[in-house]
Amino acid sequence: MRADRLLSIVMLLQRRGKMTAKALAHELEVSRRTILRDVEALSFAGIPIYTDGGHGGGIALDEKYQTTLTGLKEAEVHALFITNNHQVLEEIGLGKAAESMLLKLFAALPAGHQPSADHIRQRIYIDPMWWWHDTQRPPFWSDLQAAVYQDRVVRVVYENYNGEVAERVLEPYSLVSKSSFWYLIAKRAGELRTYRVTRLRSVIVLDISFQRDPDFDLPTYWKEHLDEFVAAFSDYEVLLRIHPDRVRFACGLTPGRNIIIDTDSHAWSTVRFQMESAELAKMLVFGLGTQCEVLEPPALKETVAAGCRALLGHLSIPIPD
Repeated sequence: MRADRLLSIVMLLQRRGKMTAKALAHELEVSRRTILRDVEALSFAGIPIYTDGGHGGGIALDEKYQTTLTGLKEAEVHALFITNNHQVLEEIGLGKAAESMLLKLFAALPAGHQPSADHIRQRIYIDPMWWWHDTQRPPFWSDLQAAVYQDRVVRVVYENYNGEVAERVLEPYSLVSKSSFWYLIAKRAGELRTYRVTRLRSVIVLDISFQRDPDFDLPTYWKEHLDEFVAAFSDYEVLLRIHPDRVRFACGLTPGRNIIIDTDSHAWSTVRFQMESAELAKMLVFGLGTQCEVLEPPALKETVAAGCRALLGHLSIPIPD
């Protein structure tokens, strides 16, 4: 731990310039006395570090001293500092490590690249988390992480999307974060499957190891899984005629899964949607209300009409003849 702290002191001073012992102690969560001992140790090790007393004093590195990363192009520097998955890394216990890594990378950049890195960090920020993300760590996280890292079999109780609950014995391969949700990729009965972590009701790590498929590649598998999911998700096609005031709303609910076919003389738009199911299509039509007309498929019209009759009956409102 002390070696990490000594390196952090060097990187902080290289990045920020002169700092007080108090500021360094606060940054590294140690005492001021510990910082002074660390500075003395760095000096003995040959690092050109010095202290100035009095007003405006502090701890600093010789201006000529610098650790560097060579051979990086400007676009590569931008790529390093744009990506920010801090919340995801916090969930798996690597938040502090990520902050330390970025600090070290920045301090090690050649001087000519540092303004470019600062420039891009203040202009582009990538936040992969959904707006209403649950900030709590995923359930059973420690056990899942241990099982994945150690290739240990787990016994889980899992609830499917339709509410069915069943016990499964799984060989956990990987954990993947997608749009604020964590997924477990695991093999069951010789076949790889994907499980949403929030649907796990219990996890028990067994004292049984398994042999991973040597040909398994996580990025390749996940891309193929997404392609299959999108294909399955878009099986139900719907054609709606929508009022101009609601077109943006409807398309915003289905990003990447709609196309405006035509706009008539009254400015109503004909829009084709790729939906997961008739149930979701019915919910969309109910939400649009009288500002929407179902063109295709005919069965959706009947489904919506039956839903309207059932709702009126539930509310004890007479159905007009």
